Amino acid sequence: MKAVFRVARASHLCGAGLSLLAASSAGVHATEGGGSSYPMGAESYMSGAMPPPGLYTQFFVSHYEADSLRGNHGEKVPVDFRARANAIAPRLIWVTEQQVLGGNLAIHAIVPLVDLKVELNGQSQSKQGLGDIIFGPALGFHHSEKLHSIVALDFIAPSGDYDRGDLANIGRNYWVVEPVVAVSYIDPNGLNVDVKTMYDFNLRNKATDYRSGQELHADYAVGWGLGNGWVVGVGGYILQQTTDDRQDGDRVEDNKGRTIAIGPSVKYTSEKGWFLTAKWEQETQVRNRAEGNAYRVKLTIPF
Repeated sequence: MKAVFRVARASHLCGAGLSLLAASSAGVHATEGGGSSYPMGAESYMSGAMPPPGLYTQFFVSHYEADSLRGNHGEKVPVDFRARANAIAPRLIWVTEQQVLGGNLAIHAIVPLVDLKVELNGQSQSKQGLGDIIFGPALGFHHSEKLHSIVALDFIAPSGDYDRGDLANIGRNYWVVEPVVAVSYIDPNGLNVDVKTMYDFNLRNKATDYRSGQELHADYAVGWGLGNGWVVGVGGYILQQTTDDRQDGDRVEDNKGRTIAIGPSVKYTSEKGWFLTAKWEQETQVRNRAEGNAYRVKLTIPF
């Protein structure tokens, strides 16, 4: 009976599988199907610094892999599990001349393309295609030469492929409303600190009558500028699910997700205006999620 329960628990953690969404590959999380709509850890340096008015393109490239599932107390779930995910996500940003409340108005959209494979207890499934698109307005503020911030409201659309009976899904099949506050302190010859804080309001999955709990999470980076365009330091993300999931209106207990991820990070800014960030993240302190690691690269290019 315990073995049956453990397999069922693992199936819930995978559920609809690993959701690879937005700008990078995200691992298995708590909430329905063990997934989250936002790609945890996708952002790094400069996340709170809006560029001058104009058009910009970004490209997020990531690889995520996980080989274990963690339960409600951090224990390893005794199942044969493996996940590998690759994603590339172009992002278009339009920073306008329009001023609102003292900040520059901007609009952005991220369109992820995902390659996902999930294996669980001898079963395997792969999917490739469009993930869930992120879009929304933002206001960028420049408080001083070094201190910047962004306030935004993102919407995550259920555009990715989803089937409630599949092991691997690259879509969540529900909308998400996500307020965002990001702050960047930038010194080319000293301390650099970036924190992008988000709160997810997950709406109901109509195919399963399941509503995932709300999630508070933040991407962060802390580094030191070397004065030659390079910044070196650490980065990662923190996630805490704040409310319980609900299935058919009933509360799902002992299912809140939690993770801390950290690893080395670097940034290079060219004299021509483009910049590149790269990092590796190892997940730890995991609850009700897969535990893994990720490699991420972000390239920003002005038109």
